[in-house]
Amino acid sequence: MIVSWRAVIIGAIIAIVLAIIFGMVSLIYGPMIAVLIAGIVVGYMVNTDMVTGAVHGAIAGLVGGIIALILGLLIGSSFGLAGSVIGTALIIAWIVDIIIGAIGGIIGSAITGRRI
Repeated sequence: MIVSWRAVIIGAIIAIVLAIIFGMVSLIYGPMIAVLIAGIVVGYMVNTDMVTGAVHGAIAGLVGGIIALILGLLIGSSFGLAGSVIGTALIIAWIVDIIIGAIGGIIGSAITGRRI
């Protein structure tokens, strides 16, 4: 399987932009919905089987999660919050982003009609 980095980068950008927008409504569920939508887009873009869509969605969640992790640490530390507490919460959120991105990739691949 060859990774489509174009789809992954587009998915990561979608995840970050939507996480900022949806995060204004809900700090917990907004970014999760953003990563799910990004995973669906990536899974649809790769237009292959569900496993490949899941892998691409997970990679998009991983890349978007790393950027969100760094931004979260910078923003949280500017408010004087403990870096260890913020870091732990963001690492857990990062793992959840990877899983949700994979689920979105499966959904996006299923929309194209391809099977395993």
